[in-house]
Amino acid sequence: MNVTKSKELQARFHSVIPGGAHTYAKGDDQYPETMPVYLERGKGCHVWDVDGNEFIEYGMGLRSVTLGHAYERVVEAACRQLQSGSNFVRPSPIELDCAEALRGLIPSAEMVKFGKHGSDATNAAVKLARAYTGRDLVAVCGDQPFFSVDDWFIGSTPMDAGIPKIIQSLTVKYGYNDLESLDCLFAKHPKRIACVILEAEKEIEPAAGFLTGLKELCGRAGAVLILDEMITGFRWDNGGAQKYYDIRPDLSTFGKALGNGFAISALVGRRDIMKLGGLDHGVERVFLLSTTHGAESHALAAARETMRVYRDEPVVETLWRRGRRLAEGIRQAAEGSGVSEYFQVRGKPCCLAYATMDQQKQPSAAFRTLFLQETMRRGVIAPSLVISYAHTDGDVQRTIEAIAAALQVYRRALDEGVEKHLVGRPVKPVFRKFN
Repeated sequence: MNVTKSKELQARFHSVIPGGAHTYAKGDDQYPETMPVYLERGKGCHVWDVDGNEFIEYGMGLRSVTLGHAYERVVEAACRQLQSGSNFVRPSPIELDCAEALRGLIPSAEMVKFGKHGSDATNAAVKLARAYTGRDLVAVCGDQPFFSVDDWFIGSTPMDAGIPKIIQSLTVKYGYNDLESLDCLFAKHPKRIACVILEAEKEIEPAAGFLTGLKELCGRAGAVLILDEMITGFRWDNGGAQKYYDIRPDLSTFGKALGNGFAISALVGRRDIMKLGGLDHGVERVFLLSTTHGAESHALAAARETMRVYRDEPVVETLWRRGRRLAEGIRQAAEGSGVSEYFQVRGKPCCLAYATMDQQKQPSAAFRTLFLQETMRRGVIAPSLVISYAHTDGDVQRTIEAIAAALQVYRRALDEGVEKHLVGRPVKPVFRKFN
């Protein structure tokens, strides 16, 4: 695979941009050292780098591009709106139209406030919960990787440089599918926990009664339940994981697939909590999601059209169906290569991930890097296995074939040592203390 132009760009990127990327998950340390591809265009589920290499993509904009890159209906809606301007000094009717459309899909959305990215929404949710309860502690699910770029969350990770200890002390952790751990937190910090935040599901399903039990615990303790639906929203169901699992959070946050790649997020939830950011109450005001670009009309037009596509077409059903085919094909390939105990597909069909393990069946960054190396060589870029509406049955079949070939190399690496097959250093976790 020729990456001549990408390598020429690499030094320039790092000389101007800290880390060489604007999102840590897109950084060089997350991909094989010899494959620093820079993508310049995409259509559907296919992307092309500056050297002309074509890939079937399974990152899909960190799960934000659910319909496919440059999806015509969405792009055309945004372009039409841009012809009329994108940002005004007073609210535009499209803000109401988009909010009402979202409220019509999400069961718990009594009120809606838009932002630009996921952290906007989760930060606002935490602030609202603290104002509503008069408490300061935030309980985060410690088994889930990311909730915000803000100090209240990043301070709880190993990458806590620059965050005051007093801020770090205000975030506590509990375990997923572990109601007892949350109950212990409430007992340890009586009437101090403002909110409990989690994703409904990652790679592991919620145990029977976990989500309803979580809601009951929060209710008894007087804490606000925040459901982060950045990933599950518009993948598990048009109404999110909260509809899929029949759970009603107090507040929930959406983004990513909401705009099919356009920068938009949303905080939704109970009226009595949300209205603290408004004008029709007599208590202290909450500074809630007031940003210059928070209601850019072209992004709202993209989101409104995206939601129409979800209503008009079998998007979610297709994600599940093609995801099942992809997962089944990869599992068969893993069994055929004799690596099914070392390479595993996990998660819901609509949002698949994978686990790479070494000879001792322990999680392995080196084997993950080898898998990325071998799949990229075969025209597939798969930091995850996230399907989109644009992936055809043919794309899925090509992917299965590429992964099957990559897993043959994986098998040899298990037998002969990964260092004999991996070129360059292994990938690294994003949240680490030092480079």
